[in-house]
Amino acid sequence: MHPRVAAVDVVPPFALRLRFSDGSVGMVDLAAWLAGRGGVFLPLQDPAFFAQVTLDREAGTVVWPNGVDLDADVLFETAVPID
Repeated sequence: MHPRVAAVDVVPPFALRLRFSDGSVGMVDLAAWLAGRGGVFLPLQDPAFFAQVTLDREAGTVVWPNGVDLDADVLFETAVPID
């Protein structure tokens, strides 16, 4: 199991700067992943809604007001390390 998400900041329009529980920091750009998605992911294509992301401390990942959350292991594996 990878480290959990400990902090999240939005980098407009569709990227997340994540700090993980091991102290590492990475960037995940979700623009391509969200493009053309429907269902519960459709609202995330609005930059204002995307910016409402919060940290779910219990699950150790990110979540949006409509209940969409992303797997913390996938976020850790896809994050591009930054200083």
